[in-house]
Amino acid sequence: MIPVNGIEKWLERRGVTIDEIAEIVFTLQHPYNADLTIEECGLSVRAVLEKREVQYALYTGIALDELAEQKLLPEPLQSIMESDESLYGVDETLALGITNVYGTIGLTSFGYLDKMKPGIIRRLNVKGEKIHVFLDDLVAGLAAAASARIAHGDPKAIQYHLPESP
Repeated sequence: MIPVNGIEKWLERRGVTIDEIAEIVFTLQHPYNADLTIEECGLSVRAVLEKREVQYALYTGIALDELAEQKLLPEPLQSIMESDESLYGVDETLALGITNVYGTIGLTSFGYLDKMKPGIIRRLNVKGEKIHVFLDDLVAGLAAAASARIAHGDPKAIQYHLPESP
C-alpha cells in the first residue's frame, strides 16, 4: 500500500494540510460529541487516508488539476477544467467515492460542505492561477468521511439490537 505520508505530501504540495481538514471535521462533529478533540479529528483524517481507494481518488484528482494548470488536457476537457464548468460533475462523483467509505452519513456531510465551502474548501474553490476543480471536492469528501468515521465510532451513540427470535 502507498504510505499515507505520500498522499499527505501531494496534499501539502497543493496547499492542503491535515490540520485544515481536521478543523472542518471538528466543526462537523463537535456539536454531537462535546468531548471530541482536534487531535482526534486529525487522526480520523489520517485513518481515512490509509484506505487505498481514497489515495487513488486523491492522486487522480490532483493529477488532473495539475495537468489542467499545465494546459496538457485535450479539448474540450481543458476548457471545462479552466472554467470549472458547473455541470461537469465528475469532480463530485470522484469525491463521493471517498464519502461513501463510511456510509451514507458522509453523503449528507459532503453535500453540506460542498454548499457551504468552509475553511480550506473555500480557499481551494477560489479561481486563480491554480486549478482545483477536483481538489476542493476531494477535500470535502475526505472531511465528510473522517467525520462519518468519528460518528460511527462514538461510544455514546444509540445502538439498537434485534429482538430475540420467538
